Amino acid sequence: MAKPLVSSPMPRAVQLMLCTLVPAPFDDPDWIFEPKLDGLRVLCRFDGKRVTLRSRNDKSQDFQFPDVVEALRKGLSRPALLDGEIVCLDERGQSSFRALQQRFHLTDAGVVAERVKQYPAYLHVFDLLYYDRYDARPLPLRERKRLLKKAVKWSSRIRWTPITPGKGIAMLRETCRERGEGIVGKRLDSPYVGARSEGWVKIKCAMRQEFVIGGFTEPQRSRVGLGALLVGYYEGGKFRYAGKVGTGFNTELLLDLRKRLDRIEQPQSPFAIGKPPRGEHVHWVKPRLVGEFGFAEWTQNDLLRQPRFEGLRMDKKPTLVRRERAKMVSI
Repeated sequence: MAKPLVSSPMPRAVQLMLCTLVPAPFDDPDWIFEPKLDGLRVLCRFDGKRVTLRSRNDKSQDFQFPDVVEALRKGLSRPALLDGEIVCLDERGQSSFRALQQRFHLTDAGVVAERVKQYPAYLHVFDLLYYDRYDARPLPLRERKRLLKKAVKWSSRIRWTPITPGKGIAMLRETCRERGEGIVGKRLDSPYVGARSEGWVKIKCAMRQEFVIGGFTEPQRSRVGLGALLVGYYEGGKFRYAGKVGTGFNTELLLDLRKRLDRIEQPQSPFAIGKPPRGEHVHWVKPRLVGEFGFAEWTQNDLLRQPRFEGLRMDKKPTLVRRERAKMVSI
């Protein structure tokens, strides 16, 4: 262990390090690149006896992912804090948020056991925050990676996240060709900080982000459940309308969403900015549910073009959802 580190208790509260969105890939020998996974970000804690999984909004995921908990317990021998992402895979072996949806929101142990078999989950680990008796966060990424490699007994269920040194342009091209989500770039000398940082960046193959549901429309013709979702994001503390989303649903999902939305319906619009549709066919809801949405681009009126629903996200706080804007960073 590096000299600057001193023995310390495992921290109780830890904020995860977040990526800055940038507009284009780049090559740089001082950076590494990893696949951007389409899953559930988790902080994994092993205190020497028990493994726990916490999502970004500090909700336990132990009940929903007992297979990951069991596999990680077998893979660790000393106390550790790990940063990683739980994924389920599609038929092409790619991480699939739609498949992962089958493991979310479950409250029945019997259903969990069935879904473990139908939709096995895997944990991709990509960082080490604490190990044995030492806080590793001040160390540069290259050193944390070296320690992480030795700290975990890797398996088919607990996976090392593959690294591409220096070559972000070719990696993004290949990732997009294989219909992946994108890549993450990380500066090798960056310490682990509990905030959004320019030391970690993300480059996407397509436009995609979280939005908060603020309303919905009644279904038309043979459609059931609902017609479209009315979504937005927070800007300067105010809830701003971003568009209407009517694709990406099947019948089961439409009916499930309608039940969830009926429980939080309210008489007035939650949108403080923008011009959502109005009329007898429109229902307003309390902005409590966060969804993941793909879309083609932003229009000149700051609305979503060709948006589609990907799934609900229970790991994001609605008031923290912002419009993602690519930022130029110093490489």
